[in-house]
Amino acid sequence: MTTAAQQGVEERTAGLVTVGALLAALILANSPLREFYQLLHHTPVSVQVGTLGIDKPLILWINDGLMVFFFLLMGVELKREMLGGMLGSARQVALPAIAAAGGMLLPALVYLLVNGTEGIAAHGWAVPTATDIVLALAVLSLFGERVPPALRVFLMALAVFDDLGAIAIIALFYTERLSGEALLIAGMALAGFVLLNRFRVTRAMPYVLLGLVLWVAVLKSGVHATLAGVAIALAIPARTRDGLQEGSPLARTYHDLRRWVTFGVVPVFAFFNAGIVIRAAGDGFGDVFFGVAFGLLLGKQLGVFSLAWLAIRLRLARLPTDVGWCHLYGVAVLAGIGFTMSLFIAGLAFDTPAALTSARQGVLAASAMAALIGGAVLAVTLPHSTAPQSESGRQT
Repeated sequence: MTTAAQQGVEERTAGLVTVGALLAALILANSPLREFYQLLHHTPVSVQVGTLGIDKPLILWINDGLMVFFFLLMGVELKREMLGGMLGSARQVALPAIAAAGGMLLPALVYLLVNGTEGIAAHGWAVPTATDIVLALAVLSLFGERVPPALRVFLMALAVFDDLGAIAIIALFYTERLSGEALLIAGMALAGFVLLNRFRVTRAMPYVLLGLVLWVAVLKSGVHATLAGVAIALAIPARTRDGLQEGSPLARTYHDLRRWVTFGVVPVFAFFNAGIVIRAAGDGFGDVFFGVAFGLLLGKQLGVFSLAWLAIRLRLARLPTDVGWCHLYGVAVLAGIGFTMSLFIAGLAFDTPAALTSARQGVLAASAMAALIGGAVLAVTLPHSTAPQSESGRQT
């Protein structure tokens, strides 16, 4: 089995595991075991070291702690691709970057057109701006070798830029009141990372210890703790002491984290965040459901495809190798699968249970429809057989 085929199998399996966790959560939340599910959510977990203590329910340990590793992997992925990968040149960056910008602006606009700019509902404008990289790639991988390599590269790059935008949104718009003392400690930890890089330290333990200090400081600062994962990723050395990328701390981190995050962190997050009671969208927040659903299902595909088309027509970018307009549109629809990051942002945007439930229902409904429609478009338009392609067939 080729490396590409193995990767496709892993992506499909990871997607199925995540969907299984989602279905398990929905079944528990809508069955006589609902109280057990809620009890599991609110199980208190505390860690105390001297006078410093963190006391949170289990759900927040997962969303504020475990998801740090998801963001760490996203940061590592971004750094790897910018250092000679699929984002290593301006030509490679242009199309997915511009398409991702459209895929964030249009969904937010659709949401605000439905909900307006005032009141609790307006807080959820960022919920439909995110694409779930695990599930989107899982759907694309269903078509195996029928998928042109450049089309997968485009979706991967689009999702990376999308995650980067989501990180910026969380930092700018979903940050609580800041603590100067905690931010100072976080700044000192970041300075420590700079020194480790300056002295070319490649051992893992110093980075782990500083990363733990940074996470606690960011958690206490009011900035969302998961952003510490991105900062840690950008600090991990991309080369060995001999100047080689292969075997570097960055490469090892990616290798060690990828399967653990996709098969562990993401499904656990799905299980604890997708368990909503299914009912008609209401309680005064029906527009939140429709804003999220239309934003993901319509805003995403229109934003991604229209700005990609415009960038190509203006010669700011070019259509990837062996990729047709129909293929690009199918991937634009798949970008409306907003599961993990959309649920995450919804939890930050709403502290009103009814609004949060409506937002989550919108995410689940739109993501399912985007997967089905995008998959159908690709099933019809992708070639039924492909000749073996070499590395030269990749996007340049």
